[in-house]
Amino acid sequence: MEKIRWGIIGPGKIAHKMAQDLLTLDDAELVAVGSRSLDRAKNFAAQYSIPYAFGEYADIARFDEIDVIYIATPHHGHADHTIMCLRQGKGVLCEKPLAINSYQVDRMLREAQANQVFLMEAIWTRFLPQTAYILEQIANNRIGEVHSIKADFGFSANYDPTGRLFNPYMGGGALLDIGIYPVFLTLLLFGKPDHILANAILGATGVDEEDGILFSYHGGRMAHLHASLRNLTRSEAFIYGSQGYIQIHTRWHQPPGQVTIVNKGERPVTRYFPETTNGYAYEAAEVMACLRNGKLESDQLNWSFSRDLINVLDAIRQQLGLVYPQDGTRMP
Repeated sequence: MEKIRWGIIGPGKIAHKMAQDLLTLDDAELVAVGSRSLDRAKNFAAQYSIPYAFGEYADIARFDEIDVIYIATPHHGHADHTIMCLRQGKGVLCEKPLAINSYQVDRMLREAQANQVFLMEAIWTRFLPQTAYILEQIANNRIGEVHSIKADFGFSANYDPTGRLFNPYMGGGALLDIGIYPVFLTLLLFGKPDHILANAILGATGVDEEDGILFSYHGGRMAHLHASLRNLTRSEAFIYGSQGYIQIHTRWHQPPGQVTIVNKGERPVTRYFPETTNGYAYEAAEVMACLRNGKLESDQLNWSFSRDLINVLDAIRQQLGLVYPQDGTRMP
């Protein structure tokens, strides 16, 4: 099988994990890395035996010997870096959130469509084995009719007003960095909410350091979501049904996975999903399958889902009063 040739833009912490996972895939070849610093790109390339290193993002986008580029830059660079690659005919796997606001996401999707090039948001949780297992159990009515979700993700971050977590220009705050995971899970299971109620603790830099979010749906479904950069939380998810519930143990969004199913009158059943890679190999495998089949988007995480996700995130931000410089006059 001919290998899919990968490039990476932004050789930070998460890019290291992706590079390690790409090396475990027989049909993937990591060909190039791009950074704003040529020395940093060369150091990254040497670590993973990558043949080409570029000190300009535009150079790797123009490089002919690449099929798809993984974009691992901070949030504020996603839109521009993705569009740059799409215009050069390169498929893109872009880290979540796909962009800072819906205006940027719409631009990215238009470019992918206009250039007939693959694009997918890198929400790795969607492709983990435990996620497939949970969806299967719900489809098989294992816990009856699903009525509610409770999910959280929190840690105590080291405060740095210039760093990506707290810098508004970089799309900082709890919502876009970690709150996106509970929101993703709810959209995956319930779709877009009919009503949103959200509140936040805004810190000194103006970004949200803690969020409480309530989704409600016609028909009586509900989701209780929590994200925090100030507190270490259990980082678990619960899916409640009429006959039982599913518990996704900490940290529920990543490997290794542990899922417990509790039913009325039955002993709990726990299934463990071991950590065989960093967890990024699954989404990379999906990207390569799509490319080989000539698809522009993944059936499992399509453009419509990413558009719904950013629209919901925008709606939450509107209630929080959370505005980024990139919003300009297009505040959601």
